[in-house]
Amino acid sequence: MTSKPKQQLLDTHASHGCTSTSDTGDDSRRTVLDTCDRHESLSLTDRPCDSGESIARVTSVDRGQYIIRNAQSEMPAKMTGRTIYSSQSPIDLPCVGDWVCVKYHDFGAHASIFGVLPRKSYLSRKRPGSHVEFQMIAANIDVAFIVQSCHFDFNVRRLERYLVMTSEGHIEPVVLLTKTDLISPKTLEQLVSKIRDAGIGARIMTLSNVSGYGIDQLREQIHPGKTYCLLGSSGVGKTTLVNRLVGDSTLATSAVSNSGEGRHTTTRRQLIALENGGFLIDMPGMRELGMLGVGVGIDDSFADIQAHSLNCRFTNCTHTSEPGCAIRDAIVKGGLDTTRFQSYQKLKKESEFLEMSYHEKRKKDRDFGKLVRCVMQSKGRRDE
Repeated sequence: MTSKPKQQLLDTHASHGCTSTSDTGDDSRRTVLDTCDRHESLSLTDRPCDSGESIARVTSVDRGQYIIRNAQSEMPAKMTGRTIYSSQSPIDLPCVGDWVCVKYHDFGAHASIFGVLPRKSYLSRKRPGSHVEFQMIAANIDVAFIVQSCHFDFNVRRLERYLVMTSEGHIEPVVLLTKTDLISPKTLEQLVSKIRDAGIGARIMTLSNVSGYGIDQLREQIHPGKTYCLLGSSGVGKTTLVNRLVGDSTLATSAVSNSGEGRHTTTRRQLIALENGGFLIDMPGMRELGMLGVGVGIDDSFADIQAHSLNCRFTNCTHTSEPGCAIRDAIVKGGLDTTRFQSYQKLKKESEFLEMSYHEKRKKDRDFGKLVRCVMQSKGRRDE
């Protein structure tokens, strides 16, 4: 359990931040410094980091190399060997957005990371490829802007996966429909209707990076001290949108293809500070959205299906052939979309299968570790 003073401190970090990736105003800088000073004023038993350690935030991760930021500057950092070996799984290692305990070296030129503070929210998925393992994408996010292009990328089923991911990680979702300049107002209205007809109740915002339509309204939704992220496929305009929000063209973008479809640009996740004190995490497009361990997120994202299932005659109804199935009845009467229910079933089965495979893998890893220790102990006794 986390003590009350420590939890208050963690909440303060999450709300105001102890870092910045660009020069901010005097008031913002003073707030940042005051926030960091609160850590030093706590008693030893209530500090989230050990004596001699400081708090910083991870702004970038690239092949085991970290960039962190404190109230004064940004610097490279590395995990200590002991911290790496004590981690139970890859999800325990720092990711973009994490608050970490660090010690500085060479007058703040670089640092060592000794631990990751508890995350208040997170984005995770199954690691791409055949490995059944969690991948932590980013942490301590308040709002996720789920970006879909109105032109080529629009896909309700993929949107549902993103919504499950954000729900599981305790992040508020907002759907951004980009490239509205490529379609008619009537077509845009039809796309919004498709989302609503699928039972998705998340807030929807429409915008165009070309005309600037909707950009100011989006900027107004970003508040000081809050952390936001952009989720979406490659080429939907995320990096161009970041540059508009930041106010310059620091991040490289690529021209669209002849068909009008965007091209992949962002190669790594990074946390960027905005002028108003908000934080934005830009990240590469995701080709794979494996659902691993997201049972709660699925139930929350498909709350309409859960509500119908409560009226089934049998509590263990499989919604296939049982009499008195409220799900099938709702589909027949038009109260539930068939494709949405099929999507729910697919995500549920995928999550359960991958989670079972994950736990089997973890058990095999533990059994192998026990075998290695047993062999080493036997060898040690023989050597005696």
